[in-house]
Amino acid sequence: MRGRAKGCRGARRAAGRFHRIYNEIMANLTLVYGMRLLPADEIVRVGDAFIELKNGNQAQVTMHVLEGSREQIEAQLRMSLDAFFDFYPEI
Repeated sequence: MRGRAKGCRGARRAAGRFHRIYNEIMANLTLVYGMRLLPADEIVRVGDAFIELKNGNQAQVTMHVLEGSREQIEAQLRMSLDAFFDFYPEI
């Protein structure tokens, strides 16, 4: 059991170092988003958006649709934003 506990501590320390290094590299981030409010029955299709990167590659941005009253949309948007950052606990 002792060796196992030391291994866990070592893994936690390594993970901590990884997150510190990752945060230093990713310190300056850009959140790309767009919004447009339209009547719900006017939308036929929503496609993905593309971003051109300096290295010549493209990144894809998945578009999301929120429907409801203003209050419902605001609540959904807050939850979506929180959920988005849950994917990146290290930042």
